[in-house]
Amino acid sequence: MYSALVSHTRLFPVKNQFRYRVGTFLLDLDELDGLDKRVYFFGKNRFSLFSFWEKDHLHYGDGTLKDQIRNFLKDSGVESSISKVYIVTNLRVFGYVFNPVCFYFCFDENAKMVCTIAEVGNTYGEIKPYVGLVDDHAKGTISQPESFMRVWKNFYVSPFIPLNSEFEFRLNFPKENLQIGVDSFEDGKRVLTTAFLGEKKPFSSWNLFILFCRYPFITVQIIALIHYQALKLWIKRVPYIKKNENIERQTGVTLGEVSKPVSLARND
Repeated sequence: MYSALVSHTRLFPVKNQFRYRVGTFLLDLDELDGLDKRVYFFGKNRFSLFSFWEKDHLHYGDGTLKDQIRNFLKDSGVESSISKVYIVTNLRVFGYVFNPVCFYFCFDENAKMVCTIAEVGNTYGEIKPYVGLVDDHAKGTISQPESFMRVWKNFYVSPFIPLNSEFEFRLNFPKENLQIGVDSFEDGKRVLTTAFLGEKKPFSSWNLFILFCRYPFITVQIIALIHYQALKLWIKRVPYIKKNENIERQTGVTLGEVSKPVSLARND
């Protein structure tokens, strides 16, 4: 688990910035059952103080979340056999969670990271996954990430950023530190930057208890902050985009059913 600082900076058409602290988690999908048994306050697919539910994430056929990830990657053009899958995510607290974005790091049988997935969510309960490949020669920093992808968004996330904008993901597999960047571009111009920076903490019953004492309402706080910042942008007269506008551009979205794969190729 990581004690993280998340910062959002809007650069255009108005300037706006906010940040918040959060406890975020790096989980091996193969170890969830073991964590459920030995860590108090944590549960897999059941109610607990902190819990991880597979149904909160990618829906792509049958089987476990790991099975669905493998199937999704295969249909998305990833040829390597996936042996290990890790996810960076928020957990449910008292049964509630909102994940603006989760990140999957996928390794082959030789423990080599072969691809990543950025799983973006919106306040309508929709999810869209974006697949990125890995640069073996990268330094693993924000400026030189292990996995880089620049993709068309084609997904309704913010009412203040159009669907035909682009996401830029800069992902590094978390070790002692968490270093992830997500930016938005309109017409080739950077309009929003987001950074996830954190320090590793042992995943233990005690640290979960301390995290809850420090941030007991963090999942509610995240969704409240999003709506508050949206209100500020609306007051500043940033153009507002309705959910039902340009429905045809909202492609590859999970709606509680089987989603369609997003191509590895950039859709120009």
